[in-house]
Order: sequence, then structure tokens, then C-alpha cells
Amino acid sequence: MKADEPTPDRATRNLLVLSHHRPDFWIAPLWFPERLAKEFPAFAVAQRNSYHEVEENIAEVEVLFAASLSPRQFQAAKKLRWVHSPSAAVHQFMFREFVDTDVLLTNSSQVHAPVVAEHVMAVIFALAKKIPAATRLARERLWGQEAIWRLGPRDIAGATLGLVGLGGIGRNVAKNASSLGMRVLAVREHPERERPAGVHEVFPSAKLPELLSESDYVVLSAPLTPETTGMIGRRELAAMKADASLVNVGRGPLVDERALVDALREQKIAGAALDVFDQEPLPSDSPLWSLENLLITPHTAGMSGQMWEHHYSLFRENLGRYLRGQPLLGRVDKQQGY
Repeated sequence: MKADEPTPDRATRNLLVLSHHRPDFWIAPLWFPERLAKEFPAFAVAQRNSYHEVEENIAEVEVLFAASLSPRQFQAAKKLRWVHSPSAAVHQFMFREFVDTDVLLTNSSQVHAPVVAEHVMAVIFALAKKIPAATRLARERLWGQEAIWRLGPRDIAGATLGLVGLGGIGRNVAKNASSLGMRVLAVREHPERERPAGVHEVFPSAKLPELLSESDYVVLSAPLTPETTGMIGRRELAAMKADASLVNVGRGPLVDERALVDALREQKIAGAALDVFDQEPLPSDSPLWSLENLLITPHTAGMSGQMWEHHYSLFRENLGRYLRGQPLLGRVDKQQGY
């Protein structure tokens, strides 16, 4: 037992690890609750990998590790004091019954942000160097040198990257992009706040069209809120350069997918890379699949072989802070939704 923990005679406080999402990589490994139980004897730690009978198992839970929670489940959780989400997104918790309480909510942005930022740079390189087109030509055994040249491969150094969202992902993207010689612009709700490292200029949200018109690559990493839903539509796509590309690693509903399909088909913008979609899995009949200037990844930007070790490190730190009454890392402002 660690010195910063209380000295209980028996575990009387309940912690539930709820992994109810598929595929399997979202299910906490068996060692996760076992380590917690050993390191934090103040808690009785349980794990459930299904939504079934959650209401019956949540009544006495004080701390919940879960990617989502329904209003009905929250109603049943009479002793709940803190919810930690293994996801960076928390819009799934933004129902009024939860928002209007003093139950704490934290997320795992700092776990996913560096990995997602690496993914952003990977797809920017792929778009700039026309890797998807080269791959298609290679599958057809075509030596596509002239075809690739006509598509216009681009330099990364000297290009302008526009960030929509300056949370953990945005800050990591800015650091990576600026180290490659890119000029980084950003929009945020409060431009007066300290400018993150690597960001050359911060615009207020009202100047989003200006950022779009100056950017060679637009990266969306904003949280999903009523204000950001559909923030990139026909008007915003029309404001972008004809040779610019859009990258979305935030949430699918940030973008009007129908408008994006039309913009890509009509070559109003050069390309796009999407890791998130309105509907997931992306339906087989979606017109997005047929677009040659669109790079699709199946919501894998945050994947990492070390993901659960990183989750454990963050949750372990926060659980110690919780017991000591200290501020938690990744604290979410429930009123703002992020």
C-alpha cells in the first residue's frame, strides 16, 4: 500500500471498469483491473465487458472507467462521484441529468493526442506526395510517374497548416508541423489565451473563413458540440484553396459529408483524409468509398500498441490524485462540453 492512500481494513469503495465497446482493442485487458486492485486496496475493483445488467452493478460504484454512460445507468449510479473516459471525446456524456451534477468527468485526451497527431502528419505526407494514387497505380502494375506528376506532388516545408481545435491533438500537430517548416495557423474560441508552441497566429472563431482561405492543409480536431456540428459545410469548403486538403480526426459530424463528396468530385479542393464519419462503420454504399482523392482510415488514428499502458498510467495517476483530493488531469468542463 502506498503512503498517499488511506489505510482501510477492507475495501469499502467501489470502482467499475466498464468496457462495452467492440472491437476488442477497446476492451480493457485483464491486467488492468488486477493492477488497480493491487495498487489501490481502498477500492473493490470490478470489470464488466457488456452493457447487460449494468444498472444492477452500478448502484454502489463511486468511480467509473467507461467510454459512455446512458441516462438510465447514471440514474442507477447513486454513489457515483467520478467518471473517467478512455476516449478523448465526451459528447456521449453530455445529457442534462449528468451535466447538471457535481460528478467529475475526465477524458483521455493526453493518451490519444500524441498518437493522433502522428497520424495527422502521416496522412498529410500521403496527400502531399500522392501516395494513395501511387498505390492504386501499383496495384494495376502501372508505372505512374507522369500521372503522379500531373497530380502535383507538394512540398511540406513552407506549406500552411490551419488548425481547427487547439486541444491536445491540435497542440501536438502544431509542434510536429512547425518542426517540419510548416506555417501553422489556428482558430479558437478564446484567441487571447497563450499561444501554444509552434502556432504562428491564432484567429478568433469568427475568422474561420480567413484561416481556410490561407491554408494548404486544414486539420479538424475540435470537440463535437452543438456549435461545432456541421462547421465545415459548402460555404467553408468553397473558402478553401483549390489545391488544399482537409483532414478530419475530430468527429464525423464536424463535416457536412454530402458537401464534402461534392467538393471532392468537382475538384473544388484537392483532397481529404477522414478518420471519423457520421456513421461508423462507414456503410458500404457510402459515396465516400468511390472518391479517388479521399484517403479513408477506419477510426484508427488513436491506435497504438502501448495504448492500454498509457491508459493505465493516466488513470493510476488520477486515482491517486482523487484519493488525495488533488485536481485531476484531463478534467472536462461539462457545461462547455470539452
